[in-house]
Amino acid sequence: MERKTLLMVALVCSLVVPLILPVQASAQSQSRRGGLYGDWQIKMKFGEREFESILAFSRNQEGQYTGQWISFWGMNELKDVKFEDNKLSFTQVTRFGGEERTSKFTGAIEQGEITGLMMSDQGETEIKGKRAPRIPRGVGSWEMKIKAGEREYTGTLTITADKEGNLSGMWKSSRGESKVSDVKYEDRKLTFKRVIQRDDGQMEMAFEGTLGNTSLEGVFKSDRGESAATGTRVGASVIGTWNLDIESERGARKQRLRVNSDMSALYGSTLIKKINLDGDKVSFKYVMKFGDQEFETSFEGKIADSKLTGEVKTSRGTSKVTGTRRESRRRSTG
Repeated sequence: MERKTLLMVALVCSLVVPLILPVQASAQSQSRRGGLYGDWQIKMKFGEREFESILAFSRNQEGQYTGQWISFWGMNELKDVKFEDNKLSFTQVTRFGGEERTSKFTGAIEQGEITGLMMSDQGETEIKGKRAPRIPRGVGSWEMKIKAGEREYTGTLTITADKEGNLSGMWKSSRGESKVSDVKYEDRKLTFKRVIQRDDGQMEMAFEGTLGNTSLEGVFKSDRGESAATGTRVGASVIGTWNLDIESERGARKQRLRVNSDMSALYGSTLIKKINLDGDKVSFKYVMKFGDQEFETSFEGKIADSKLTGEVKTSRGTSKVTGTRRESRRRSTG
């Protein structure tokens, strides 16, 4: 690839790799999320190769638009983000091999898609993007306690979603695993049914509850009465969006870690199938392929006082990581 093309690739997306996203949200939930806010999967072509990254937009405390360009290499803040009458523009400053270059994007958002041109003194590149799907609310796991008279039972409830956003679930306890049926979530209300085996036959129970940020509270109802149930979300201390500062011998950079409610994650634009959480210890690992070569990246750290600290290790060395969780105006891990 010619130097001009390399500069252009770095200018637009630094080191970019294909973005793989977890479970798709339903069309209905996607249609509710209009406008600019949220994550967008961006594609661009250089010759015969196509690259992908993430554009993330929000507002600051002053109500001004803000944005980040997120790739495998890191997260760059966008400048002068403007969005009016479906027209979008912003400026990006990138550094490549000691060179600093500025590029400007002008385009539009129509019918849930971004289109436009990224222009710089290296030329122009066409940008296309769609809103990135998100895991439906209601997905996740809870450690449950059920109070039945003087007795207390425990179990783990796990809710998952298919590509269309349809919910299903499993219940795991000392008696084994069983499916839960008719799983529905709307406006923080979770309902489902489960059948339990008893010595005198089967018993069907219907659950109705309310999801909080880290809790689930509700009631199981059956023909034998009602039993109060409470649950604590698994992984609550790490779920959310973390802004990371990464320090190495090659310099400093910023990155984003978004941990989903099912404990999958996006580290930059790279899918992490599962974040491991053991007490306050956090770890993950992934392998990336470039042609015939494979490169492994691993992270080990801990959460203390709402801060994430640790180390990222690659074949190029070890980098120190510190992170803070971004608080959303409408934060809900449900």
